[in-house]
Amino acid sequence: MTRLNKMFIWGLLIVSSIGWQEQTVEQKRPNILFAISDDQSFQHTSFSGCNYVNTPAFDRIAREGIYFKNCYAGSPGCAPSRSSIVTGRYHWQNEQSGQHASSWMKKYVPFVDLLNSNGYITGRTGKGVSPFQYARNERDSLWRKDDAAGVSHSSMDYNADNDARFAKGIRNLDYYENFKYFIDNVKGDQPFFFWYGASEPHRAYEKGSWKRMGKKLDDVKEVPGFLPDTDEIRGDLLDYAVEIEWFDHHLQQMLDYLDSIGELDNTIVIVTADNGMPFPRAKANCFEYGVHVPFAVRYPKAFPGKRVIDDPISFVDLAPTILELTETSAQGMLPMSGRSILDILRSEKQGVVDDTKDFVVAGRERHSSSRYLNWGYPQRVIRYKEFVYIWNMEPERWPAGAPQRYSPEDSTQLWPMYGLDSNGKYMSGGAFTDIDDCPSKTYIIENFEDRETARYFDLAHGKRPEVELYHVTEDPYCLNNLAGDAGYEAIADVMKEKLMGELRRSKDPRVVGPDKEVFDSYKRYSPMRRFPKPERTK
Repeated sequence: MTRLNKMFIWGLLIVSSIGWQEQTVEQKRPNILFAISDDQSFQHTSFSGCNYVNTPAFDRIAREGIYFKNCYAGSPGCAPSRSSIVTGRYHWQNEQSGQHASSWMKKYVPFVDLLNSNGYITGRTGKGVSPFQYARNERDSLWRKDDAAGVSHSSMDYNADNDARFAKGIRNLDYYENFKYFIDNVKGDQPFFFWYGASEPHRAYEKGSWKRMGKKLDDVKEVPGFLPDTDEIRGDLLDYAVEIEWFDHHLQQMLDYLDSIGELDNTIVIVTADNGMPFPRAKANCFEYGVHVPFAVRYPKAFPGKRVIDDPISFVDLAPTILELTETSAQGMLPMSGRSILDILRSEKQGVVDDTKDFVVAGRERHSSSRYLNWGYPQRVIRYKEFVYIWNMEPERWPAGAPQRYSPEDSTQLWPMYGLDSNGKYMSGGAFTDIDDCPSKTYIIENFEDRETARYFDLAHGKRPEVELYHVTEDPYCLNNLAGDAGYEAIADVMKEKLMGELRRSKDPRVVGPDKEVFDSYKRYSPMRRFPKPERTK
């Protein structure tokens, strides 16, 4: 072989090697960091213009990536909402595995399992898909053993020497250090899916923590219209903001670390919340501040950034999207109701991208143990165009829970109405227990006879009509019910038809049976309360 031929062959080998290396880089599968806060409404990021919360990590993802203005959780409560995320199914399709504090059945396979089988290393830190009862021993043979969000890496806590927490109510877990351990010691050479599930800003908060963080009551430029504008309420909102910032602080550390090891741009970062803020008339309600959540995605390699999307998306869309992104087959999962939004992510458009995706639905059943025989308050909701239509299926029930309960120490002793003692002070857990105990709740209940506060008391606790319709771009606080207004009859009819069609398509037992009350029969494994039998029962 001549010297010229040898040089030619070596040249071909070098070109081939470069081409192979480029192909390998191109085919490197993306990592996924899924960050989910616990109880945060859509407006409460600094990116969306909230004056009293600072969320630089979320803002970066939204600014450099894609911000979805209209993301709706699967439910205004954590367990059913998280069930929808991992199964791609509405919570009413998942039997007890879609209901708060019930059991997780093996047959509801989460997409995380399939990623594991397709070459991804998966893990989580903090709150996963819960609260659910997972298998405790062999007697629970039909139940899943491990959390549906993946294997936990949650062994690193704060201690007296390194406690950097912003407030006493914040969980002791060091989310970032657990994530870093996973990357350094577990991931290896595989692509990863990691679930960062903060417990913040779930109740309870350290009252007044906002003062330590340098916040001021005047920072709250607008109190949500369903809450009275008082210093007590403003302070509660600021304590809530402190915990949102803690969630964001750990996300920022995770982003910085990925950047330092050269993995950030090969990581799809998804940031959201499981449901809305833990305040009266928000969490556990299908109004905007209960079910409309923040949502942003960044992946500069494949998703054109600096875009704001108006298309409504649902948590049931996440599982099919992640499976398509990772080229993972859905075989093994039950049929999904959501559809992939990958075309929206890859598009260069903003505003309305896919005009065929014009509505989303969500709903709730039980939340806390809050009514006679553990009954829930079943709701279904649809967002279509600028409107939200809510169907309250059992309007004779109290939406926030019963106004009176039996003493937890003596089940024959009935506590006073509204949980108010002889001095007019609210007793912890005394009434309306679908609302987390908090200063805002206490203030509204203790002042229910005050002329200025009575309206807010009724908004949070009063019984509601079967149908509610709100123009949410003009009325985001859902205060002006348009149902029954002749001028909105046409849009209400369209929304009802779309909602009922989707409920029938998804075989919602509340609509198609055979047992429309089956949700109230599922066993609850969290603490139970006793309530008097209501005067009217079905």
